[in-house]
Amino acid sequence: MIQPSPTNQQNLHSRRSVLKGLAALATVQIVPSHIALGGPKAPSNQLTKGIIGCGGISRSHLRMPGTLLALCDVDSHRLRDRMAEAKKMGTKDVKGYADFRDLIARKDIDIVHVATPPHWHALQAIAAAKAGKDVWCEKPMSRTIGEGQAMIAAVEEQERIFRLNTWFRFKSRYYGLSRPASEAWKVVHHKLLGDGPYTFNLGTSFVGNWKLGQWSGRTDLTEQPIPENLDYNFWLGPAPMKPYHPHRVHGSFRGYWDYDGGGLGDMGQHYLDPCQFVLGKDNESPVHIEVDTQKQDIDAVLPWRRIEMTYADGTKIILDAENKPKDPIISGPKGNIYRHFRSDVDGLNEKLKELPGPPPMITDFHQSVRERKPFALNEHNGFRSCTLINLGKIALRLGRPLHFDSKKLKFVNDPEADKYINQPMRGPWKI
Repeated sequence: MIQPSPTNQQNLHSRRSVLKGLAALATVQIVPSHIALGGPKAPSNQLTKGIIGCGGISRSHLRMPGTLLALCDVDSHRLRDRMAEAKKMGTKDVKGYADFRDLIARKDIDIVHVATPPHWHALQAIAAAKAGKDVWCEKPMSRTIGEGQAMIAAVEEQERIFRLNTWFRFKSRYYGLSRPASEAWKVVHHKLLGDGPYTFNLGTSFVGNWKLGQWSGRTDLTEQPIPENLDYNFWLGPAPMKPYHPHRVHGSFRGYWDYDGGGLGDMGQHYLDPCQFVLGKDNESPVHIEVDTQKQDIDAVLPWRRIEMTYADGTKIILDAENKPKDPIISGPKGNIYRHFRSDVDGLNEKLKELPGPPPMITDFHQSVRERKPFALNEHNGFRSCTLINLGKIALRLGRPLHFDSKKLKFVNDPEADKYINQPMRGPWKI
């Protein structure tokens, strides 16, 4: 866990002491201060939200729980379209903003949804936390390891509730296994394939699109006129100034290192967070990373072939698009699990029925907000699964093996790799 400074720890202790004293006097649920008591609906059901970013993913955020009060985007056309969609859904009082700081400044908003490209996630989540908002953030959590550390510090210091928007660790069937991740967790936790170490191999259907370059950037961009509806300078924000081309922004921005990390950045946390959960690695990171890739472009993310990440105890996560569908997904010393949860261990499915699953976790974000309890995928375990993505990205960019200190969150005797942990931001933006 990333620890606040001693001064912040003292402040946290003081605030928590006050909160405990208040809790001893009453057992009233925390509700938004702007909601009047009474009326046909319980006040605790009236949490309000604002959404920053009106791209494709914002459609799902519109439909998530909460009373929508505000939308924000630097593209006036996208803002217009999402405002119209919100009103069609029955939201009458939604207001649009071009500057996310104006949305965050509203005192009547409880939850800020960050649905912007990853190079904005840290700045906007931290600003929201400092303004007293709880945060529902898109994946990947952060574009760099250092930005993720800063997000943890801000959420902790401001005593906010944070959710990362991926859910496969606690609901839905996990890719390829055709079972919830909790079933795979039972296999590893109860050592049904042996004592370990275990290997989680994301093969063909998982990373094929990453290898094939579905989210790759282009190396032949020529400067194009900036559309009048887009504030391109604000869209870039902390990222380096680069000549405008439509392939840099909106749906294809993921193909550029300045804003994301290709398919690994886009779908990576969906795939990797359940692996981390299943393998019991929520509190640590791999210590050795190897890659097989063509030489990467300084600007554009290009297709790659394989990433292998190894933990201190020998546990591995492998991303390899060359693997065949018949290859195992989870392997241990005494057996394997294949696609659709087929296994070469006799009676594995019967054994699973008798074994307890993972400890309970809160999977309703609004419950977390009301009760001030951590969400199932929060700033801490979300940071560790995002670190998997960022370690892979750094190894790809350097094109060589890396050794990482999981506790210090720095590379071992590798100042060149350390430069990618905290990357500079273009002024006036800073953390």
